[in-house]
Amino acid sequence: MRGFDYTRLHPGLLTQRTMDLLAAVHERRGRQASDLAVGRDVLDALVEVARVQSAGASNRIEGIRTSDARLRAIMGERTDPRSRDEEEIAGYRDVLATIHESHNFIEPTPGVILQLHRDMYRHTPLSGGGRFKDSDNEIVGVRADGTRYVRFRPVAAAATPDAVERLCAALREGLAAGAVDPVLVSMEFVLDFTCVHPFTDGNGRMSRLLTLLLLYRCGYEVGKYVSIEKEIERTKGDYYEALAASSSGWNEGANDPGPFVRYMLGAVLAAYRDLEARVGAVSAARMTKAERVEEALRSSVGRVTKARLMETLPGVSQTTVERALGALVAAGRIEKVGAGRSTGYVWRG
Repeated sequence: MRGFDYTRLHPGLLTQRTMDLLAAVHERRGRQASDLAVGRDVLDALVEVARVQSAGASNRIEGIRTSDARLRAIMGERTDPRSRDEEEIAGYRDVLATIHESHNFIEPTPGVILQLHRDMYRHTPLSGGGRFKDSDNEIVGVRADGTRYVRFRPVAAAATPDAVERLCAALREGLAAGAVDPVLVSMEFVLDFTCVHPFTDGNGRMSRLLTLLLLYRCGYEVGKYVSIEKEIERTKGDYYEALAASSSGWNEGANDPGPFVRYMLGAVLAAYRDLEARVGAVSAARMTKAERVEEALRSSVGRVTKARLMETLPGVSQTTVERALGALVAAGRIEKVGAGRSTGYVWRG
């Protein structure tokens, strides 16, 4: 039976790369308060963008999607879901809100995990929400020639309730012992949760929601203002490679959590750097909103889309961005390239 112990540092984490990434994440957390010392309107804008991006990215990773306009409407609760995909996005929205608002009061236990999973499926007619799997599942890979193969066999359905119970107990013990950094404990827990694969559906999304919850409970608030799920989606290939590497030998207790933990530390660090850049754009000099658009373009390399500008300029409305872009194009400072959804802008000076 696969055991769980987070009271001692796993040998796979005793690497210089792991320690360097952990130190960098610690340093960013130390600057978190100053990063967030901006106006409430800016913070609210960052939160809203991150919520939409998190729900969209985490669901798209699993092939669940809708249009950008529908995504924003669902996240703003301005419309009801019209499809199975949109029902699942609405459920993710609800659980994300619960974690944002109540993380200090949510300790990961089997009951809590089941409740969060139930809420993720509250808008769908499916009956599997809030229940552990009732049949064994497999992680299937696809070879270059299109043939499928079993890449990983998670814990059997009959053994899942006990495995989740022991997993949550190990998390409590590891955090209470204090011998291993809580971020490392949390990321090892997320890896093991993913390998247990306790549900028939929704395991990947639950693992990312639990990642956010545990980071919050460790004092790392970056996921509230910058979407970690978006960073995972952007580097999805690396994410799956790290997960595959760290799950090899898992059932025998012979796996190395290092690749997955280092990947996740890198994703958190990238989110912190993004937060610093976004807040820096707001705090830099006393610029008008139009000047902030110009500065964002001036400091960017290559093509920049309107959507990207709005992500990096919290508190600047779409109308203001469009007006500034039009003026800069007319003045010959930027060049408009592409058309439709792929339209971008390149700084020409």
